Amino acid sequence: MERLDAAEGRHLRIIASLATPSAQFSLTLRVELPSRPGGVLGKVTAAITRAGGSILAVDTVEAKGDGTLREVTVECSSVEHRGQVITAVQSVRAARVVEITDRTFEVHRGGKIHTGLKIPVKSRDDLSMAYTPGVARVCSAIAENRQKAFKYTIKANTVAVVSDGTAVLGLGDIGPEAAMPVMEGKSLLFKEFAGVDAFPICLGTKDVDEIVETVIRISPTFGGINLEDISSPRCFEIEQRLQERLDIPVFHDDQHGTAIVTLAALINSCRLTDRRMEDLEVLMVGAGAAGVAVAKILMDAGVTSIVACDRYGAIHSGREDYESGSMNPPKRWLAENTNPDRRDGSPREVLEGTDLFVGLSGPGIIDAADLQRMNPEPFVFAMANPNPEVRPEEAASHARVMATGRSDYPNQINNVLAFPGVFRGALDARATAITEQMKLAAANGIASVVEDDELDEDYIIPSVFNRDVSQAVASAVRDVAERSGGVGAEPEQPTVERAAVS
Repeated sequence: MERLDAAEGRHLRIIASLATPSAQFSLTLRVELPSRPGGVLGKVTAAITRAGGSILAVDTVEAKGDGTLREVTVECSSVEHRGQVITAVQSVRAARVVEITDRTFEVHRGGKIHTGLKIPVKSRDDLSMAYTPGVARVCSAIAENRQKAFKYTIKANTVAVVSDGTAVLGLGDIGPEAAMPVMEGKSLLFKEFAGVDAFPICLGTKDVDEIVETVIRISPTFGGINLEDISSPRCFEIEQRLQERLDIPVFHDDQHGTAIVTLAALINSCRLTDRRMEDLEVLMVGAGAAGVAVAKILMDAGVTSIVACDRYGAIHSGREDYESGSMNPPKRWLAENTNPDRRDGSPREVLEGTDLFVGLSGPGIIDAADLQRMNPEPFVFAMANPNPEVRPEEAASHARVMATGRSDYPNQINNVLAFPGVFRGALDARATAITEQMKLAAANGIASVVEDDELDEDYIIPSVFNRDVSQAVASAVRDVAERSGGVGAEPEQPTVERAAVS
């Protein structure tokens, strides 16, 4: 009965999160109101409330003569809901909407990052040391020993965030310019959570050879390469070729960041329920970049039984596209390394008798009722974003642990828990690559932040705002890198200043 109550509690909390007004759909309405009595402002706020908007603030911009200019900041639950709120305000007699500002677009106006200076240039002496003629001495020293670039340039703390815009969020192939807001956002998170200086680099080519050669040519500037939003299966080849050619870490976050955080969530789910990795039966839906990486890291962590599905059903070495040779290399790897019993069928059919469902595909893959075919108290990680593979509010009562990729549900599996700390640790150790052992260490670092007395069905993964996470991940990654010997020249000092914590 106690377990049923806990499941019902999660069910109710998830329902409460549905259609909740959110900052991503917030707007500011600049409204002109008459100064005469009549409570027009009250009518405006009442209209917004009736329309379901959440009022954050009402500010006076200007008051003069017979009119007052007010700004009303409102959170809505969708683009359509924003339109309903605007219409509701426009319908108030004597209130005139003079300007509507989308707050999310305003955050991005002019970009989200900028460069800054670490030293002043206020005198001839400053100029002669920072630039000519003194800079020539530093250039000569680096020419004699190129490893000194890590000491005397930005290289030691700089990562390139590289994309071709072919697999951006859930939007698909939208091009390099449209990918820039995501790459800027990634760079912002690198700096905020790990003090890493990251640069968005969006390339105007989809050609694998051109992407590889371009990244190689710009690599002298950077201490690491973070590949982002490159479509599968091209992303596998690009990453592999760059790893072979470069002596700095190359990390495709869509693959490995997702895998690391998924493993961290599973570590704590097992810890909560006293289960062992090797005893789990796993169904994974989605065989793209993230799917292959998740399968690999779970196997490295001890999971022995995985069935992976794509749109055609369970993947195995007896399937027609495998035998004909038309199956792409990543799926061939899954066919050869998972599902040895050649279980066949749709996700609903092969869900029978499993302990963990990992969704990395799209909405509506299974129904909540299908979860009853899983083993008792299953783990359900439905990570398609924004719409999970199964509706969490319906699945919660069937699952012991429910996780998603969304911030408005408990247990968000979010890559920001991984990539800043992974690169922080790799840069600190002057690592030449990010190895499988470093990824496992990162997952354990994330999981370790949740203390025993905090661990709960709704808290198997720490908050993205927990500043202990990136430090724990960086420390774990750095220790593995230094023990393994996969490092370049000895770092001068434990690195850069940490990002300021507000």
